[in-house]
Amino acid sequence: MAPPFALCSPEVTAALADGAPVVALESTIITHGLPQPRNLEVAAELEAIVRAGGACPATVAVLDGVARVGLSEAELERIASVPVRKAGLRDLAVLGALGGDGGTTVSATAFLAARAGVRVFGTGGLGGVHRGWVDTWDESADLAALASTRITVVSAGVKSILDIAATLQRLETLNVTVLGYRSATFPGFYLSSSGHPVDWTVDTPEQVADVMAAQDALGVPPSAILVANPVAPEAQLEQGLHDRVLEEALAAAAAQGISGQRLTPFLLQQMLEGTGGASLEANLAAVRGNVALAAQIAVAWQGASGG
Repeated sequence: MAPPFALCSPEVTAALADGAPVVALESTIITHGLPQPRNLEVAAELEAIVRAGGACPATVAVLDGVARVGLSEAELERIASVPVRKAGLRDLAVLGALGGDGGTTVSATAFLAARAGVRVFGTGGLGGVHRGWVDTWDESADLAALASTRITVVSAGVKSILDIAATLQRLETLNVTVLGYRSATFPGFYLSSSGHPVDWTVDTPEQVADVMAAQDALGVPPSAILVANPVAPEAQLEQGLHDRVLEEALAAAAAQGISGQRLTPFLLQQMLEGTGGASLEANLAAVRGNVALAAQIAVAWQGASGG
């Protein structure tokens, strides 16, 4: 008999059975986003933030071809210390068939979490529509995945290296509900505001849970709710520094002919180097805030759903 493709950890299994709040966490920040040993430190920190908020953390990854929703300490250490594939939704079946290891992106994490019955997911920033999309049609798989997945994702918007206006338009077209959390504008990942307005603003985790409940009651086709949670103003990048370094990074990418899958990691590395590491600290501040809010929403959802 073939081994199972998806498994929840004993802790997550028990939490889901009891109707306790659970928060999904992606693993690419561990496998591809941070150097060792800080990646493992941040992984443990994010799980601790979820626990402090009264919820059960469910870090998602693929190990030996099996999708894991919830990792043990040993499994966290494993994905933090050895090279693994970056796994989007389209890669999951291949990893399963070949028995590979993968750090899951937003698209893969959202799918696997929802499949396990987890309704809330905390992350940093989503992928989106790339600059120059009219010529390249370059768009993150995150958007299509959220259009067909019933999950609530808390993020600091989308990465500011992207075309934010086009991304918001695509989210509207794909029927992904966008809620600004205590903000009338969409966050800019490293910045508290991108300057682009959002249609809806909520002020409490309970309001988010009410929207989730209404979504279920209406029976609308499966799609996500994006809770756009700005990074704290005191933790954001200085606007002038952000704009200058981003323009330099875009120019360098054009000069070197970098495009496609190589573009995002190149631009993020340029941002890291050009800001003297400040972009990474703003990113981590955003992730911490998003994960904390996700735990609050999961607790509110438990109450709203009678768990």
